Amino acid sequence: MSILFALQRKQWLGQIVSVRLVSLALLTTVIPFEVLSTPALAIPPAASVNTKVNVPNTMSYWPFNISRYLKVPPNFSISVYARIREARFIAVAPNGNLLVSQPSTGKVLIVRANGSKDPIISDFVTGLRRPHDIVFHTINNTTYIYISENNQINRFIYKSGDITAHNRQVVVAGLPDGSRSELKGAYAHELKNIALDTNHKLYVSIASACNACVADTVSNPRRGAIYQYNADGSNPRLFAQGLRNAEGLAFLPGTNDLWVGVNNRDEITYPFKDATNNYGKIIPSYVDNHPAEEFTRVRDGGNYGWPFCNPNPDTASRFYYMPFDRDSKLNADGNVNCNAMDKIIRGIQAHSAPLGLTFLQNTKFPSLYSNGVVLGLHGSWNRQPKSGYVGYKIAYFPWDSTTKIPGDQIDLVSGWTLPVTEKYWGRPVDTAVDQQGNLLISDDYSGTIYKLSYNRSR
Repeated sequence: MSILFALQRKQWLGQIVSVRLVSLALLTTVIPFEVLSTPALAIPPAASVNTKVNVPNTMSYWPFNISRYLKVPPNFSISVYARIREARFIAVAPNGNLLVSQPSTGKVLIVRANGSKDPIISDFVTGLRRPHDIVFHTINNTTYIYISENNQINRFIYKSGDITAHNRQVVVAGLPDGSRSELKGAYAHELKNIALDTNHKLYVSIASACNACVADTVSNPRRGAIYQYNADGSNPRLFAQGLRNAEGLAFLPGTNDLWVGVNNRDEITYPFKDATNNYGKIIPSYVDNHPAEEFTRVRDGGNYGWPFCNPNPDTASRFYYMPFDRDSKLNADGNVNCNAMDKIIRGIQAHSAPLGLTFLQNTKFPSLYSNGVVLGLHGSWNRQPKSGYVGYKIAYFPWDSTTKIPGDQIDLVSGWTLPVTEKYWGRPVDTAVDQQGNLLISDDYSGTIYKLSYNRSR
């Protein structure tokens, strides 16, 4: 075993570059049969057509003061639907209106179609503490809108056509945020994401306060974790842990399988005791591609490794069911058994920053893509400029209905970075499918809601 590991690490001798390693972990890690036996999925066309963004004259201020182009698949067009500063998470109401969270102002806005004119944008609810996620959910013929704040979860009774929120109920109070005395204002990921299942259970992601620290694993409530509640906020319990910053919580349609996109840690130290003598050091070329971001199903009682174990994409299994490496700072002695952690089903390129997650099944999005899922990749900061930025796109994963796992990632929309300078002019966050089958995309950097439309007449 030690000889094979030495061969694996030899690629790092004399240079520290981003490479794909052939790891012994493949020999000692059982790859689930569903991965080995999954037939090739039908992959729809990826983003390949450089397409001018259609912008109404009333919305043609920066960054649309010049022509902008995005890559989309053949037969698609993309336009600017609305301009909303720092737009984050979005949700389409049962009547077709769009709700948009704006954490920086403490508001959730409502966007209403207005025929051929610009949509009407107004305040739906104000005075919130950094509102983030928005979920519609019906219980016994009553439809609620759940809205997360950084310190609590609210729900409002919704009736079709409502343009302001009413009948507010705080269902979960006292969630940790930067006001906690022990955190002293230092909470890196205090925005909350939520989901509800068919049994009317509410799931709340309480993300980490730090990049990588032990304190979050022993706090009360646990941070870097997901908690489950009844829909009215009663009966709280820890559901899963070891998830640094789980965003875009969503259930696979027709199931109670909870899936999340996870922003993994930055500035990881080199984890291998090899001839490079880099163990425990921050090596930029290693940081560029490690650890993988995570797109995974979350089980009741699961532990997904953070901050003690980091998923390694450098094996023959690549981004599927990655083995874990011990963190050289927080788990150097192996006190936490990484082999006991739940494997991450699907990795994403490190530092892509996955945020909003939308399953396309049971929507009116074009049928060629409707058996799949999209993730907004907000984009990297923790990579060397010469290595190239990653993320800044809408990623699409075809879905295997038999194994219930995602296939290989393709780009659905890309181009928010400039090809020469790699400076970005937009950062996608979340997606939602409207009643006409268009994909709406929020962008908190340019302050835009885009509409990706399929041109069926072509």
